[in-house]
Amino acid sequence: MQIEVFTQSAIKLSGNKNIYFDPFKIDKKFNDADYIFITHDHYDHYDENSINNIINERTTIIVPKVLESEVQKLTNNYLVVEPNKTYKIDDLEFTTVRAYNMQKPFHPKEANYVGYILRIDNKTYYIMGDTDALEENKNIKVDVCFIPIGGHFTMDVVEASEYINAICPKKVIPIHYGSIVGDISLGEKFKKLIDDKIEVEIHIKRRNKI
Repeated sequence: MQIEVFTQSAIKLSGNKNIYFDPFKIDKKFNDADYIFITHDHYDHYDENSINNIINERTTIIVPKVLESEVQKLTNNYLVVEPNKTYKIDDLEFTTVRAYNMQKPFHPKEANYVGYILRIDNKTYYIMGDTDALEENKNIKVDVCFIPIGGHFTMDVVEASEYINAICPKKVIPIHYGSIVGDISLGEKFKKLIDDKIEVEIHIKRRNKI
């Protein structure tokens, strides 16, 4: 499975299928998405210009309830999801996980924002969305975790590293820094705080201007 991270939390997993998450500032026309997963409705996660550059007539878009009316404007091929549910589209199985802030106002629990755990080729990939390190998600076991580290809207580097060291995935990829919030140096700071047995893969290596 090939992994790409664009700006902020925009991720592409490509293998037999092309799977995007939270497309943002994708300016090149790929139009190759089989699935587009959206974690919540903020502009840096649901960017219609980017979606139009990756969508095609076969694409299925997966969104939380808060985005149902918006995605209807783009396509009839969509699925609305809720937290803590398991779904299957074609041969792709995934589970939704709660994503919210405990003390901050940006991502309230009642909004029912989600992260996603996908099972692909006998590996599990957890895309956390914008969230704090939640006690209810600390028993999750996955192979690869994409975690926000920028602080302010999400976990900061210390909180994120403590969470990762607790759930102990095989690989972790930090996201949600180096553009809107979080200096580009946070990736390396995060890496130094992670246990040696966990592989850290840094994709965001330069600051992206917004």
